[in-house]
Amino acid sequence: MANIEKLIESRKAKVGIVGLGYVGLPLAVEFAQGGFAVTGFEVDAQKVRDIKDGESYIPDVPCDTISSLVKKGLLSATLDFAGLKKMDAVIICVPTPLRKSKDPDVSYIVSSVKETRKYLRRGQLIMLESTTYPGTTRELVKPMLEASGLKAGKDFHLAFSPERVDPGNKKYGVKNTPKVVGGLTPACTAHAAALYGAVINTVLPVSNTETAELVKLLENTFRAVNIAMINEMALMCHKLKLDVWEVVGAAASKPFGFMPFYPGPGIGGHCIPLDPHYLGWKMKTLNFEPRFIELAGAINSSMPEHVVARLGEILNEKGKALSRSKVLMIGMAYKPDISDPRESPARDVLTLLEHTGAKADFYDPYVSETDVEGEVRRSRKDALKRIKEYDCVLVITPHSCIDYKALVKKARLVFDTRNATKGIKDPKIFKL
Repeated sequence: MANIEKLIESRKAKVGIVGLGYVGLPLAVEFAQGGFAVTGFEVDAQKVRDIKDGESYIPDVPCDTISSLVKKGLLSATLDFAGLKKMDAVIICVPTPLRKSKDPDVSYIVSSVKETRKYLRRGQLIMLESTTYPGTTRELVKPMLEASGLKAGKDFHLAFSPERVDPGNKKYGVKNTPKVVGGLTPACTAHAAALYGAVINTVLPVSNTETAELVKLLENTFRAVNIAMINEMALMCHKLKLDVWEVVGAAASKPFGFMPFYPGPGIGGHCIPLDPHYLGWKMKTLNFEPRFIELAGAINSSMPEHVVARLGEILNEKGKALSRSKVLMIGMAYKPDISDPRESPARDVLTLLEHTGAKADFYDPYVSETDVEGEVRRSRKDALKRIKEYDCVLVITPHSCIDYKALVKKARLVFDTRNATKGIKDPKIFKL
């Protein structure tokens, strides 16, 4: 199987990416820009059409980049998975959501591996990037692929590498974010490291697939637990009549032993709300109770309810019932300056507001529409011009393109859950 080393070194290795979403497309582009011929395998016909037309549906990937790579023949997309047989390396980048019971849903991984198995051949390198529980690569993916009659580590290479995509991050992208890789065997690790090392600045090999899988879960469990801690601190500060933002800001001046995290209306995105539960599920199968994960999940998921309750208190202080109020919610994306609403707490807040009887609209310059309880809700495009129609403006996602000073000036009340109005002094502003 040494031939793949020469193919990687000469940039003649054909790279297949299964799943062209927020992880797969930027990775495909990086390999194509590195001189590899890359084929994306998708079940979404619209994404395939967009790639063929040189269009990007991921904000961090410019259309000009896609168009240029397609014209050079370095990037293509297809619905036909039979093309996997021609690939020297196959990287699976499909979603791993949670079921309502908070159990892992690995159905996308299973279906992708089944397709890969149909066209598996000797000498291929198979990589999994989808976030999952420790043991998935060895206990699930390996037996499925070996049902083809080929043996992992002998006839083909198998490894795991956690994705580290941060939508909207202007400083760190695929190329300059260190890449962790762990293979089924030392040779598998070496070949995976060689592939990624051809286009990524720093590659860190670890001892096995389970270690690589746990690295990703540690990263996001660390964030989930610390965000939960600071969210609880925000609740305590409210009881103490203190400003949590001032407290965190002052603590952050310490040059050692402290890392600032910030409170908010909840957590969102494709990682933090989901990944810790993959680890929690795995540990429960081993009769280990993951208490930090459970507690962090409970605190973070309760924040939308706290936001709505706090808003009700603010309006009551002004002699207005929440049930008879009209509220404009600023932000639907789960973080600033992106168009991604996945797992955004904004949807929970909007739902809870309407359950109280309040009339609620949302405005987000990056998210034109979203699904709320099965209903399509659209961003109120003219909302900033009609702020005076609302009893309160509720800031959920602080996009940098919004002039909050002008917003505060026009608004009757502003409840700012993310400190977007930092530095603006006005008695109409209330903080989390």
